[in-house]
Amino acid sequence: MELTLLGTGAPAGLPRPGCTCAGCATAVGADARAATALLVDGVLLLDLTPGPALAAARAGRTLHGVRQVLLSHPHDGPAREVPAGLPAPVRVPDGRELALLDGHRVRAVALDTPGTGYEITGPDGERLLYLPPGAAPAGLVGPFGGTARETGSGRGTAASPAPYAPYALVVLDVLGRPDALARLRAAGAVGPTTDVLAVHVDHDVPPGSELRRRLAAAGARTVPDGTTLLVGDYRAVPDLPRRTLVLGGARSGKSVEAERRLAAFPDVLYVATGGTRDGDAEWASRVAAHRERRPASWRTVETRDLAPLLTEPDAPPILIDCLSLWLTDAMDRVGAWDDERWRSGTARRALADRVGELVAAFRAATRTVVAVGNEVGSGVVPATASGRRFRDELGRLNAAVAAECEHVLLVTAGTALPLRG
Repeated sequence: MELTLLGTGAPAGLPRPGCTCAGCATAVGADARAATALLVDGVLLLDLTPGPALAAARAGRTLHGVRQVLLSHPHDGPAREVPAGLPAPVRVPDGRELALLDGHRVRAVALDTPGTGYEITGPDGERLLYLPPGAAPAGLVGPFGGTARETGSGRGTAASPAPYAPYALVVLDVLGRPDALARLRAAGAVGPTTDVLAVHVDHDVPPGSELRRRLAAAGARTVPDGTTLLVGDYRAVPDLPRRTLVLGGARSGKSVEAERRLAAFPDVLYVATGGTRDGDAEWASRVAAHRERRPASWRTVETRDLAPLLTEPDAPPILIDCLSLWLTDAMDRVGAWDDERWRSGTARRALADRVGELVAAFRAATRTVVAVGNEVGSGVVPATASGRRFRDELGRLNAAVAAECEHVLLVTAGTALPLRG
């Protein structure tokens, strides 16, 4: 099955008309994108991009053989252009199937927003899933279940559920709805070999390297308008690092970056190392803001006992926020704030043992880990000996954990700078 992407952008395109944002200003050349539209084997057209006939010609394709035009989402902009000779665009009712004369089968997938997703099976048996912008599946059922179907371009029968097998290709709004990708992974519809393609690309993420970096962290990629792909053709899926350390200063965006890296994965365990602080309303407000930001499917545990969690076998991804608060607790427990105990070496050795245990757990971790830490070495020199001690020990802890991570990021002013990986 051959797929040509006539457009890969958001419904308004990229750059958006009249928009002066940085993302639109840099969306030039290959980074400019028309509204998303997919041409399947020259016979099936999903959605309409502006000037579809010209877009097809630029891609070296023609619309003369199109037998079915399907729409996936409401359209609030200018009237769609339907080239002469094309069938009238339609939307298939949720759960219904179409069987085309050339052997393609299409099933309409219900969504949690207005619109329709489409599962397409080609004559060769390869399967792809296409979701419209801002949408996720409302209920995940299996692929075609073997019921009788009518042949035609506007009628069909209801689909029977069957166990999910991973799609060869999934085309969706990865940046706008990473939770949709997480749901598909949880259902088994996206597996290790599924090619995940991001479309409906908007101006929220600067094009170029930053766009590619964010998509790679989700196990996805994007392609320019006019690209043709063979569904099921082998392509190396972006290699996801097992361990990532995200460093940054206060309000740098490090926690947001860490959460974003796992937003497209199901069953994430969020480990909060800060604990609770009785009577501190400002701290409670900070904790609440973090909780509201996390996907509803994530689990949260408050603990500083990280080693058992890191080394748990066959476990889902874990996000640790943050190592700085873990170190604060560790120094509390060994009395490292006391100058005399520190000078005597008792607290120093006890803290080194705790840090060594944590670093060894990072080394032994087999689950996906994203850890957050404060970078304090570039700030003001603390006025007290204990403050300088914390700064020094945090620097050593960050360096030791970073040495065990495949990917290290420094976040400043909301911008992630890869230091390794």
